[in-house]
Amino acid sequence: MKRRARDIEFRHLRCFVNAADHGSFRKAGSTMGVQQSSISRCICDLEDRLGTSLFHRHRSGVTLNRAGQQFLPRARQIIRGLDESLHAMAALGRSENGSIRVGIYSSIASGFLAELLCSFGDQHNHVQIELIDGNPEEHVAAIRRLKLDVAFLTGTRTWQECDSALMWSEGVFVVLPERHELAIRTAVDWRELSGEAFMVSKTAPGQEIYDYLVRKLADLSWHPDIHVQSVSRDNLLSLVAIGRGLTVVSEAMTVTNHPGVVFRPIKGERLPFSAIWSPNNDNPAFRRLLSMARTKAGSERSAAISEHLCGFEPHASPSQTRDLSQ
Repeated sequence: MKRRARDIEFRHLRCFVNAADHGSFRKAGSTMGVQQSSISRCICDLEDRLGTSLFHRHRSGVTLNRAGQQFLPRARQIIRGLDESLHAMAALGRSENGSIRVGIYSSIASGFLAELLCSFGDQHNHVQIELIDGNPEEHVAAIRRLKLDVAFLTGTRTWQECDSALMWSEGVFVVLPERHELAIRTAVDWRELSGEAFMVSKTAPGQEIYDYLVRKLADLSWHPDIHVQSVSRDNLLSLVAIGRGLTVVSEAMTVTNHPGVVFRPIKGERLPFSAIWSPNNDNPAFRRLLSMARTKAGSERSAAISEHLCGFEPHASPSQTRDLSQ
């Protein structure tokens, strides 16, 4: 059965273009690191599959005939397109390009996550990172559908069909108006806050903060006074500033400069954060980010242990925190 043009292989095009460029099967073979006879057989096979000759053959070498002249730009286009595709795939495998979708549930103003994203961006500046706010259930549902690569959530809960790893912890801070009587304190405890009115945002992570406040205040046999506001987290701080109530934030948000409010740590409270992802996610850029996050978390735990052994009082590491989300 006669072979058809669609059976042409990439090696045929490489041999043809090199022979056309050098005007010689021998020189083409030398460039490609093969024997002249291999180039000759490959060109003959190509011509057989096309059903036409491509070269005039003579003692001094070869020149393209009319069919060869028409075929050459098409062959170059195919080779160039494949080379570009292979380069793009190789770059993706090295995480030079690509994208990562990250679900967040805390501020990235400072702290572990901000530092992680900054370091990753320095090393892989061609990778696009999209940050998405949302509640844990939404993030995990998107992870299972591979619509989200990873989410950094509070707590150490095990999510079905997902892998997870404890990454870092942050202190919990109450946000007070500057004129509040507790603003002069360096730290406060829950009993001092039990009679206060609190506010949470309707948007994420408002529900999580609401549940957290209910648990902590109910432990003191105090009926929580918590109001849900349909504003962003930034505007929630403005409401605190004008005396409409208090709220709580994680440590990462305390570096923000918001007029009219102060941040005071709540004694003994630390909030663990975990990375959640799908074991079926083969995005190489995400895998690089996860590897960097694990390395950073391990380094910070080691540093905390070293400080403790040297007699310093370290910040609690992830392995030393209790899960405040349970």
